[in-house]
Amino acid sequence: MTLKKLILPIVLILAAIGGYFYFNPAAEADQEAILTALVEEGEFIIKVIATGELNAKNSEKIRGPKGMRNARIYQTTITDLVPEGTVVKEGDYVATLDRTELDTKLKEAQTEIDKIDTQMEQAQIDTAIEMRGMRDQLINMKFSTKEKELEVKQSKYEAPMVIQQAEIELQRIQRDYNQLESKYQLTREKSEAKISEIMTTLTQTTRKKDQLAELSDDFIIKAPKDGMVIYARGWGGKTGPGSQISTWDPVVAELPDLTDMVSKTYINEVDISRVKKGQEVEMEVDAFPDLKYSGKVIQVANIGEELRNYDSKVFEVVVQLNETDSILRPAMTTSNNITTDILQDKIFIPLEALYSDSLSFVYKQNNSSVVKQEVITSLSNDEAIIIQHGLAKGDEVLLGTPSNANDLALVKLDPKIKEEIMKKQAEEMAARQAETERKMKSVKNEKISSESGGGGGMIIFR
Repeated sequence: MTLKKLILPIVLILAAIGGYFYFNPAAEADQEAILTALVEEGEFIIKVIATGELNAKNSEKIRGPKGMRNARIYQTTITDLVPEGTVVKEGDYVATLDRTELDTKLKEAQTEIDKIDTQMEQAQIDTAIEMRGMRDQLINMKFSTKEKELEVKQSKYEAPMVIQQAEIELQRIQRDYNQLESKYQLTREKSEAKISEIMTTLTQTTRKKDQLAELSDDFIIKAPKDGMVIYARGWGGKTGPGSQISTWDPVVAELPDLTDMVSKTYINEVDISRVKKGQEVEMEVDAFPDLKYSGKVIQVANIGEELRNYDSKVFEVVVQLNETDSILRPAMTTSNNITTDILQDKIFIPLEALYSDSLSFVYKQNNSSVVKQEVITSLSNDEAIIIQHGLAKGDEVLLGTPSNANDLALVKLDPKIKEEIMKKQAEEMAARQAETERKMKSVKNEKISSESGGGGGMIIFR
């Protein structure tokens, strides 16, 4: 047979195959393999994963001077602050605050004191001059009174009119003397009151200056106890050199207790109903990815809050770290795997294999064919879902929709069996709820110190 005769049949066969697939594209789709998965049985773990931030459970804040508000200094700047992470002993230097406004007030107080001293000297001089003048008048009037008394005695041999006139003059001068003596007494009391008032003002101003001088010493911040200095943080970022503190929030830095740490995390409103006190947590720290720590949920917020850059509300959850590790520091990012349920001997399949219409079903491989099998589902995690009824261990389910899905009949479950399964699910849920409440009661109510180190950063959850 010649080469030409061999090529012609081959070309005809290839053309026929190509035409078949061109005019029948479904046949080509049938040739594409759909991934499958085996139905598994065993332990089923449900977790909520959230990113958190390490904090010291208890911490002492290093605050600015207490007397700033009394001195009417409502804000000042941190001019110097030891590096974050510095280990200090009680009484060691931590920071210096800007004294500019304080020094100005000290100068103003000294100027006021000098002014009051001048007023005091002037008042004393004026009082001395006035009182001396009145004393001289009293002495002169006393002599005048004696003269008039002599005139009255000498006039007893005079005419009655002369005697009466002398007596009247004596009475007048005695009255003037008494009035001047009373005025002298009132003037002295007035002068004493004026000087006393000036003295009171001087005392108050001097006390104010002394308080400012004492406050000046407090602008050198020292450690209230032993510990590691961690910069305070808020919505504005870390507090450091150049940052301002106010009388309402005079925190310069913090001394966290690094032997007792917690992770504060935020759970979205979809998952928060599954998170309860007492649940176990596996924690990883981003800074040390090879290390794992264990923990326990000790607080779950009842009220949601809105964080910036997020549309949905989130709830704060506090996880107590079981271990103590000297390498851990506040503000380190953690990944918290909160185990909400551990269920034994459960049948489960990948989430991709489950479909829902008016009911739940899967595409089950049945020998060489595929059937549309109704199933009853239960709890799920991020990867799989529990099948309460409808599948058995080792069954094979499709992870995609077959091309002839519309032609497949649905294999429904017996309604009586479905009712029994639903009842069993309710009983299992009640048992899990009772166990959850038991765990919650085993965790005592704890108040996390508002002075906890770190915090204030944004939390990303997933």
